[in-house]
This record gives sequence, C-alpha cells and structure tokens, in this order.
Amino acid sequence: MPAVGKVFLVGAGPGARDLITVRGARLLGEADVVLYDALVTPEMLELCAQAVLIPVGKRAGQRSAAQEHINAQLVDCARQYARVVRLKGGDPMLFGRADEELTALEAAGIDVEVVPGITTAVAAAAAARQPLTKRGVARSVAFFTSSTAPGEDDLAAIPSTDTLVQYMGGREAIATAQRLLAQGRRPETPVLVLENVSRPDERIARITLAQLALGLDTPHGPVLVMLGEAMAARAQQPT
Repeated sequence: MPAVGKVFLVGAGPGARDLITVRGARLLGEADVVLYDALVTPEMLELCAQAVLIPVGKRAGQRSAAQEHINAQLVDCARQYARVVRLKGGDPMLFGRADEELTALEAAGIDVEVVPGITTAVAAAAAARQPLTKRGVARSVAFFTSSTAPGEDDLAAIPSTDTLVQYMGGREAIATAQRLLAQGRRPETPVLVLENVSRPDERIARITLAQLALGLDTPHGPVLVMLGEAMAARAQQPT
C-alpha cells in the first residue's frame, strides 16, 4: 500500500503537561492517531483526545511492545491516517530508539519529522536548582545509560566527565557508583537522585557517591541520577 500520511516523532518532555513544546502540543491536537510511551502521563494525552490512542510503552520489568512491532505499527498507521504522532518521553533523539524508527519509516518511503522535547536531565537540573556546569568546577557533562545492546558490557565505558547524568538510574546507578569508587572517585562526591521529574510526586534526594554505592530506596517511578562536584548544594540553597 502507498504511504498517505506523515509521521511526527514528538518529544513529550519530562512528564509535566505544560513542559511539552508549543509545536508538540499543536501536533497532538491535530493528530489522527498517537502511539505513546509508558512514561507519557494521562494529562498529556488529554491534549489529543480526538485521536486514536495506541500504547506502545517499554518499562523495566513490565510487558512491552517489541521495537520491531512498534516500527511496523508506525508504517501501518501512516498508510491509514494522515497525521501520525509517535509521542516519546523526553526528547526523541536521546535514548529514544529514534534511529530504528526513522530507518523503518524512511525505508517505507514515509515522510517523517522530528519535534524535539525537553530531555529529563535538563528538567531535573531545573527542578533541583542545580546547574550541570559550574565555572571553575565543571565544564563537561555526559548523559548515559546502562541499557545496551545484547552482549555488550553495560559498565564498560562510563564517561569520563565532570558531571555524569545516568538515565534509568535505579539499580544500574548503584553499580556505576561502585565502579567509580573503584576508579578513585571521592566517596564524598555529591549525588542527586531524582524520581518522577516535573510531576506532582517528584522526589529529590541529596546523597554522596559512597551512599549511592550502598543502595537506593525502592523507586516508584523513573529515576535519574546526577553526580559530580557541581552537584554540591550552595550555602543558601533550599533543601
């Protein structure tokens, strides 16, 4: 069947409904069908009440749609609907499997556009009032995740930067902390652990690298971990 529609890969941002871009919100309001991630909130989906809604989310420890199936759904939807939105948490181009979806759509000859979103690390820094860079202290930042392709060592290449931001932090961040301590990082290195960034149940905890290596409380939502000397609390900073 010839492709008749256009697909938009839209970043939903970190979670709060009012942190999606104006363009992203407009496209949701115009969409015929929306394929959305597990981390997209019900409040965000209110922006596309007119659309057919298809959940295609992936969450650790829960049943998820295989990426190949999502790719096929996108192609199929583009052959049935004029405006197809693939709604992704954060930004589509950062840990969003966008390469695979773009490749599948391009191979099928389907027109596609990417609409960026606020990635969770930036929203987390804003929520904690903690800049990721700091003059004289931190001038390099790395975003990374321990989620890898099959057969890869998930801790083989922890970035060597002043500030580290680990997405999908949870248990993986504990292993990262243990590896960093073994590599000589100061046990007192400041760490921020953020859960459900930008949402009403957002939680922020200040700990040290040594404390992180001992474990975390069981999270109730997506966790992001930021560590480095730039994470030290300022003297007048609220806690």
